[in-house]
Amino acid sequence: MGNWWTSVRTSGERLHRSAGLLVRYPFEFWHYGDSIGFEGLLAASELLGEPQYEGFVHGALRAWAARREPFRELDNTTPGHAICLTYERTGDEAILEGARALASFLASRRRVEGAFVSFERVPLRRPYSGEPLSSEEEALLDAPGAGVFVDCLHFDPPFFAHLGRLTGDDRLLELAVEQALAHLRLLQDESGLVWHFWLERTRKRYGYGWARGQGWVLLGLLDLLQHVEHDEIRSAFLSLAEALASFQQPDGGWPSVAHDPASGHESSTAAFAAAGFAAGVERGLLPDAFRERARAAWEHVRVRVRDDGALAGVSAAVWASTRASHYPRVPTGFVVPWGQGALLLAANRLSEDVQREGRWRRSV
Repeated sequence: MGNWWTSVRTSGERLHRSAGLLVRYPFEFWHYGDSIGFEGLLAASELLGEPQYEGFVHGALRAWAARREPFRELDNTTPGHAICLTYERTGDEAILEGARALASFLASRRRVEGAFVSFERVPLRRPYSGEPLSSEEEALLDAPGAGVFVDCLHFDPPFFAHLGRLTGDDRLLELAVEQALAHLRLLQDESGLVWHFWLERTRKRYGYGWARGQGWVLLGLLDLLQHVEHDEIRSAFLSLAEALASFQQPDGGWPSVAHDPASGHESSTAAFAAAGFAAGVERGLLPDAFRERARAAWEHVRVRVRDDGALAGVSAAVWASTRASHYPRVPTGFVVPWGQGALLLAANRLSEDVQREGRWRRSV
């Protein structure tokens, strides 16, 4: 345990560099992965005692709020939970007004099986593996139709719930629960793990066990449960956490496909899991045994943070494929929000243990 505590205490300067890489990242306002990036920067301000990272988020969100319309499909990836956190810290009414307008737009989308459509035309691609596709899959590339994606469990439900609490709007709280359950019905497997996406055209789901996808859901449900009490969602969260923990490797990390050790390592999953497991224990949603799981995951992450602050071994955007062979072959080595943001969030959440025990002063 001593090495673990020391590793958090002495990583400060490197984590400053990690946050700096995020500040310099070319965010598109908005795209998949931005939510964890902004949450990571807010966590960095808490962790390192540096207001500049929160200031960057506040400035970016204020600029977004001023020119937010017309909304578009990809605005479902807007970091709504981070917007709410920033409003809580700054009291900036312009950001709250933007959040309300965003929620109204998001609530107007078409639903399929009760879940908001993530894409009306799913961005399917040929598998990274190069494996030939069947004639049915070739046809899907040309006309995939609409789909529901697992990442959206990190976007919509926590945002609706957080904004509902801030504004006293019970309809948003109900919408948060409704959307979480609809997505889980489509995407969570009986094993507890989740699938990557579901296609309306085929009525099938694809990408079972994609490891980072488990992390998106873990953190999304955790944030949702901070604002709502719901036994079924809590059970789904526990089931996912237990399934994910059962596939943790001896080095504390996970393969690219959680249940397939032969699929090769990918670092961001460990950062997501470290953050989710630590907070889950802290909030009484997970048994205390998950604390050691979180510490092992953090150690896996810590030793992979380069001197420049980049988390090594993080995969590129996965996009979507109907072939399971796609997921182990996604290239790695990218400095992206879903690596850097998850790293900073994990470091902050685990550091709370250190602070409670009085073993760390923010003196980096």
